[in-house]
Amino acid sequence: MMKLRSMLFVPADSEKKMNRGLTSGADALIIDLEDSVAPANKPQARTMAAAFIEAHQNDSPAALFVRINPLDSGMALDDLAAVVQSGLAGIMLPKTLSAECVRIAGHYLSAFETKAGMPLGYLSIVPVATETAQAMLNMQTFNQPIPRLAGITWGAEDLSAAIGAVSNRDENGEYAPLYKMAGAMCLLAAASTGVPAIDTLYTDFKDPAGLLLSCRNARRRGYSGRIAIHPDQVSTINEAFTPSEAEIVHAQRIVDAFAANPGAGTLGLDGKMVDMPHLKQARRTLGLSA
Repeated sequence: MMKLRSMLFVPADSEKKMNRGLTSGADALIIDLEDSVAPANKPQARTMAAAFIEAHQNDSPAALFVRINPLDSGMALDDLAAVVQSGLAGIMLPKTLSAECVRIAGHYLSAFETKAGMPLGYLSIVPVATETAQAMLNMQTFNQPIPRLAGITWGAEDLSAAIGAVSNRDENGEYAPLYKMAGAMCLLAAASTGVPAIDTLYTDFKDPAGLLLSCRNARRRGYSGRIAIHPDQVSTINEAFTPSEAEIVHAQRIVDAFAANPGAGTLGLDGKMVDMPHLKQARRTLGLSA
């Protein structure tokens, strides 16, 4: 499975920012054709994104994704026609209204893969699954594996705009209950479909200490990675979502203990009982470290 600890947004109409993204250490770059590009600049941004993907198809240290415009925007097919080519790893799908949107996008990708001479099913999709009221009400549609799905992330900024909220945080600076629910639904949807949950962005890119604490809390809750909006956030995100050596050693001991006792459902380890949920978590930890 593709490693997606850190996914860095870079605007498609800025060659400087796209190039800087290559040296950020991010697991994936999200070349953005949506919110960070003004409507008048979108045609040029498509051309620049396609040229960037072509130029770095063999040397990019990061998986190259493109955030296209929403399926109902009238621009998504133009986006895909421009960027589906060798070197592209997948797309980020904004304003995803339900799991059906992922399936529809997958059908579009199949057509463009055929046109580009790419293997069918090669390109992945990461939807932003909570950006509208309708999307929130449809999160239960993410209840089984979906072809091409590589991860699920969520968004608080667009959701607050969609419902007319003044802010998505309370007077203490914490997410209001609706947005905590959106994050929880992202975790459940990712678990139900068998893909990583990717946490939403941390807006203050000049607060590395706050970002690190937030990422560590997110990993404890079940997230496997996070969106970055600035290159300076990437190393902190990667650190937080990479298991420590002590965690890896402990996880390996659990896996080895069950391997040595294949008929056991519960074992004693270091004076504590471990069972199948511990084994599952240990394997997840080792997967994150791979």
